[in-house]
Amino acid sequence: MSDRAYENGVSRGHGESWNSPDAVADPSSRTSTGTRHCEPVAVGTPDPGVPARIAAERAEDAVRATGHGAWVDFFRDLHANPELSMREHRTAGRLAESLQSSGLDVSEGVGETGVVGILRNGDGPVVMLRGDMDALPIREETDLAYRSEASGTLPSGGQVPVMHACGHDMHVTCLAATADALAEARDGWSGTLLVVGQPGEETFQGAKAMLGDGLFTRFPKPDVALGQHVMPAPVGHVLHRAATIMAATASIDVTIHGRGGHGSQPSSCVDPVTTAAYFVTRVQAVVSRETPSFDPVVVTTGMFHAGTKANIIPDEAVVTLNVRAMTDASLDRALTAIRRIADAECAAAGSPRPPTVAVFANGPATVNDGSLVEGLSAAHTSLAGTTVTQLPTPLMGSEDFSEYGLPGTRYDGDPVPYALWMWGGADGDRYPAFRLQDLQSGTSEIPGNHTTRFELAAEPAIAVGNRLLTSAALSYLS
Repeated sequence: MSDRAYENGVSRGHGESWNSPDAVADPSSRTSTGTRHCEPVAVGTPDPGVPARIAAERAEDAVRATGHGAWVDFFRDLHANPELSMREHRTAGRLAESLQSSGLDVSEGVGETGVVGILRNGDGPVVMLRGDMDALPIREETDLAYRSEASGTLPSGGQVPVMHACGHDMHVTCLAATADALAEARDGWSGTLLVVGQPGEETFQGAKAMLGDGLFTRFPKPDVALGQHVMPAPVGHVLHRAATIMAATASIDVTIHGRGGHGSQPSSCVDPVTTAAYFVTRVQAVVSRETPSFDPVVVTTGMFHAGTKANIIPDEAVVTLNVRAMTDASLDRALTAIRRIADAECAAAGSPRPPTVAVFANGPATVNDGSLVEGLSAAHTSLAGTTVTQLPTPLMGSEDFSEYGLPGTRYDGDPVPYALWMWGGADGDRYPAFRLQDLQSGTSEIPGNHTTRFELAAEPAIAVGNRLLTSAALSYLS
């Protein structure tokens, strides 16, 4: 649909099912032991205080009253000035400034660079809206006039190009726009709005850091937490899923130790590069030979570092893997297998010592509250210009949004029920052949998240994203 159609609201939303031929049963529905995630539907999930149609109508009125033209400039500024994880100082400043101008009480530096905005508006539930702020070490190759030319410094000290290749600039824009719309429409709702600008989602540091810094103890603990993620689909598509919507994940550094020497005398050395190469190949057997077909696991070798010169056999090689699984138990099983294979390859090669294994960026599966999804789907279906679809199977991408539903030692009481949904941000006129099932089959022609040509249609994506988040909040702010 064209930008003008969305702007004028000529299309009324509707829902549909996604009958994928590849759909399988949700593995999260099976009982497994040792999992770390919890499904917050069990305790005290609030019912929507406002009927879906009325929440949608109020959202349309609220967004219309504030407009979205200025938010396009806000988005373009964020896109042109991306920042790496836990270093989002400028982005946090822009968000804080916007929230303050909308009348929220704002705290900065929560969990290093996080931003918290509070709008108290009488008695009622506490509704949390979250948007992540960080970008990725990718060189942008779009043709956008406001494309990123920025660079940043990795924790290792290396300089890298930086790009908003996962849409967090859009998330922050819609978060700020929604806060502004709700502030302007405060006569129509009561309760407390908790706005969270989160750092470090890409490194799975941010949610933990904010919770560790007292997000739910220094500030009101929410009755419900809501979030959204933009995806490579035409504007207007909205994806919901009860239970597991996104995978558990962990990254793992495997350092294989050898005995270096001259490249002309490999017999006097223990070559860690050869050992690491065998490991990279064999570790795929974790997926093909050790994982049930109904319980998908992905193991990706993202980095392989070794050596400084062609004729020098190095002392070590470092392989970095990323692992995804539908349950925390399946993730643990895969990590155990990876460690076993690394140990065995090093033993077979005669390595001077066992490999060094370090797990990082570890995040649980995102398990949506079913009751929240039902209410939010109804509200989003009532919006103009939306097509709401229930995902048949979870996505293999991962998020740290689920951390807010895990009390542990970070806050007291019951888990906070949460729901995360997806919405399309691409220009549909450029991709008329798009099919939703292409998202998970890998055949979509739309450049995906984490790629150099990931591009969002700013104005219509903001207009829909703002309405989605506003109507979601108004469903629970009674």
